[in-house]
Amino acid sequence: MNAHRWMSTRFFSFFMTWGIFLPFWSGWMIYTKGITVSQASLIMSFGLIARGLSTLFAFPYLSARLSSKVLLNVAGIGALSAILCYIPANSFTGLLTVTILFHLFYPILMPALDSTASVLVQSKQLRHYGRSRQWGSIGFVSIGMILTVFTGRFGDEVIYWALLLGLIVFVGLSFMRAPDSLTEKRQVDQTKKAGMLHLFRIKHFGLVLLIVILLQAAHAAYYNYGYIFLQHIHAPVYLIGLIINISVIAEIIFFSIADKSFNKFSVGALLTLSAIGSSVRWILVFAFPNVIMFSLAQTLHAFSFAMGHYAFMKYLIKHIPQDQIPKAQGIYSALALSWSTAVFTMFGGYLYEIEPRYAFIGMLVCTLPAMLIALVYQKLERRKKALLPS
Repeated sequence: MNAHRWMSTRFFSFFMTWGIFLPFWSGWMIYTKGITVSQASLIMSFGLIARGLSTLFAFPYLSARLSSKVLLNVAGIGALSAILCYIPANSFTGLLTVTILFHLFYPILMPALDSTASVLVQSKQLRHYGRSRQWGSIGFVSIGMILTVFTGRFGDEVIYWALLLGLIVFVGLSFMRAPDSLTEKRQVDQTKKAGMLHLFRIKHFGLVLLIVILLQAAHAAYYNYGYIFLQHIHAPVYLIGLIINISVIAEIIFFSIADKSFNKFSVGALLTLSAIGSSVRWILVFAFPNVIMFSLAQTLHAFSFAMGHYAFMKYLIKHIPQDQIPKAQGIYSALALSWSTAVFTMFGGYLYEIEPRYAFIGMLVCTLPAMLIALVYQKLERRKKALLPS
């Protein structure tokens, strides 16, 4: 079994569904279920809270007891079952309940895939994380472009059916043969078993985690309001999917060259560049609210998201023991990709209803502190390197 091909296929199929859910789901609820922007904001925020609980507690617990393949199957089937419950849900309460249920299963797939890739890299079965992960980005951008054509022709209702079909495909692939190491339950030495808090004893883990929490939280406004903001600034409907996916094209390019071009960059340097790129991105969207500038700013997703994520994965592969990787991924997914985003989704929703542009410039409350902390961490790295014997 070719580990690169297997990992790339799973990344591709999962991120095809993520490419539907992340940019379009709030808009789908607003336009097809008839709820307001503030209601959609609240629903997605509660979903992110549920996602954080699931990835922080359920994912590490299941990872210690199930093989990677079985875990992907369980989470995939749970997500597929939950999404069917959206069909009868038409009230605010119904949509809130189903969204929370969906977020208990679906988001587990992301840290499960990243943890699997990390283990394969550490065990030398997968040579390059970036080359496999880029297929996830290709899946994301592919579905966005396809979905744009169908929404333009058939309306926003097609968003739901596309996500349902994507999950069916992912679950079907999950039952196919996997590398042998992923079908075996992880063996944990009970004498060396460490709790989640043990991770914070690893040098600079807490500092790096804080930086990526701020960097990922800064995407809250874009993820939840980018689709409707493009409509607000009168972007042609048939181009919205393409414009959204400019960011993912930039992400694909970054991941395709990251292993070679950024191999010698320190984690601190990568995080600093990510924070700078993110700050510039939201300033441009705020200062120039037009389709052309929004499209240009999308290219900075390579810095704001891809580089920050790659830096954390680089730190994790280098410093975190293999048996602790699922816990580290769970913490990252819960705090950086869920709870912080939930908080700033509500914050961004409040600003968006005052003035749509404010939701984006408001994200500087995350990126500027991230930049300062990353510079501090970079200095600590240089100091440590200077103390090493030559």
